Amino acid sequence: MSDYGSRDNEEIFSKVLRAGRRTYFFDVRATKAEDYYLTITESKKFTNDDGSFHFKKHKIYLYKEDFNGFTEILNEMTKYILEEKGEEVISDRHQSDYERPAFSDADNDGTKEEAPATDNFTDVSFDDI
Repeated sequence: MSDYGSRDNEEIFSKVLRAGRRTYFFDVRATKAEDYYLTITESKKFTNDDGSFHFKKHKIYLYKEDFNGFTEILNEMTKYILEEKGEEVISDRHQSDYERPAFSDADNDGTKEEAPATDNFTDVSFDDI
């Protein structure tokens, strides 16, 4: 393997921010010319119906020539959000006792979902017990 290949996987400088089901990784990496750039990776944990889990990752590559503009807009946007809505999280999904609704009238494309089939259920009379 080339020196660059091993250098690319090497963490030159890293920080981790854990935020519930999300984890953010901030990693300084090197270009072929040995200049540095930043990768920001969001990793989000999802649980499957069988109890197993998987992660979805999204990555942003940020180069030095974009730092000033990126920082300026990020600061402006975060300031706007905090001034408009404050620091308190108001989303139901962020509450520790939040439970996703079991059944929805419409899915994402606006079509109705069919009710679950009841053919497989047996009527039970509690008088028989």
